Amino acid sequence: AVLGALAMLSIIALVLSLVKIKDVTLPPMVKYGMVFDAGSSHTSLFIYEWDSDKENNTGVVSQTLSCDVQGQGISSYASDPPKAGESLRECLDKALKVIPPMKQREVSTYLGATAGMRLLREQNSSAADQVLAEIAKTMQEYPVDFHGARIITGEEEGAYGWITINYLLDSFTKYSPKEHLWVRPEAANILGALDLGGASTQISFIPKGSVIKWNETSKFTLYGYNYNIYTHSYLCYGQNEVLKRLAKELIVVRGKLGVEHPCYPKNYNEIISLSSFGTSPCTSQNDLHLTLADRNVTLEGSGNASRCLAAIKKLFNFSACGQSQDCTFNGVYQPPVSGQFFAFSAFYYNFRFLNLTNGQPLATVRETIQNFCTRSWEDLSSSYPKDKPERLRSYCANANYILTLLLDAYKFNETSWNSIIFQMKAGSTDIGWTLGYMLNLTNMIPAEAPEHVKGHDPSLWAAAIAFIVLTLALGLVALLMCLW
Repeated sequence: AVLGALAMLSIIALVLSLVKIKDVTLPPMVKYGMVFDAGSSHTSLFIYEWDSDKENNTGVVSQTLSCDVQGQGISSYASDPPKAGESLRECLDKALKVIPPMKQREVSTYLGATAGMRLLREQNSSAADQVLAEIAKTMQEYPVDFHGARIITGEEEGAYGWITINYLLDSFTKYSPKEHLWVRPEAANILGALDLGGASTQISFIPKGSVIKWNETSKFTLYGYNYNIYTHSYLCYGQNEVLKRLAKELIVVRGKLGVEHPCYPKNYNEIISLSSFGTSPCTSQNDLHLTLADRNVTLEGSGNASRCLAAIKKLFNFSACGQSQDCTFNGVYQPPVSGQFFAFSAFYYNFRFLNLTNGQPLATVRETIQNFCTRSWEDLSSSYPKDKPERLRSYCANANYILTLLLDAYKFNETSWNSIIFQMKAGSTDIGWTLGYMLNLTNMIPAEAPEHVKGHDPSLWAAAIAFIVLTLALGLVALLMCLW
């Protein structure tokens, strides 16, 4: 019996030694990131996720959630900074319902403030610091890995928007089912980015050839490739600040209590206080006609498209470029535009309202804008009852401003106009700077190597277990028979 038992144990050991051992790769862990886009007119939160085993040191990121913060931009809380932090709570609470509890404390979280806070910093740097400090105070109450709230530069905003567009359109990398891996497209179509916000506007693209001044370049490494792009941001040339500057220019020229506004619809009147021009560095400069800061002035809409366009063009200093073709306005260098462009944010929203679609001839676009500008206030307000008056009365001015910026400043023409695609989303993901920001920051988060553990081949292991059980059963029967 003893010899039989020893023989049985030897057989079990021999079987176990023959079972094949192999490496088992566990699936990658999912990571999350959150970015607040604190713009001049509103704030939005975006949540992104990606697998921890990244492709060439850059995460393959997708959007999980977007949330619009109630109220205006954080710069509007300059006189009451704690409200800036409080305004974020509703979206933060929604975010924590989406992210698994065991993942929350490792969620990299950022807040990037754009042109509204750039202007506030110019006007009152201590107030801007207090707003950011109150935001940080609120964020630190939540179980996330908060990396700080900061004001990003205009060039960063433009460059990250460029990254977002090309990432979403698979210009950097795309999945190859045949090769079962991510590859760089052989003829990568890198697009340019056109962004229009409330207080600033940005243009970013790769110039044709090597005609570029290096001090105007942003450099990135994404998916193992280097990119040098031209990017420039124009502060005070966002659509809201342009409207303020236009109103001020009209008042200065006329110097009357009742001033014609050619971009506002006919029969639309608006009373504004001259003191409102002092709230922004874009319009706070002293002028002889605006010394009585407590005066009110009535802007009287006339709906004159040609005069509206002429008034808007006066906001640009085109003569500062002289005869140079590598110049936009105000003496700013820019190489000639090249390739396709995505125009998003306010570019898209204004043209969508006017029912302007991609591929329409420039002549049709001009005619549509001109026809809209001649409509009376009674006509517009009855046709669009749900639109806010301050938005409805601005579409004519915004559309003419967009044409001036794209054609006269950036120098798109009749031919290259059709290379501009007005779009707000790619798939289910918003186009903006936040995804590019998150994508670039994944380079700073160490890549996790796939976790390897020692495991057995499932089929051999099952066969070995079955053999052991059968051997033990037979051995037990044999032992009982010997004892009997």
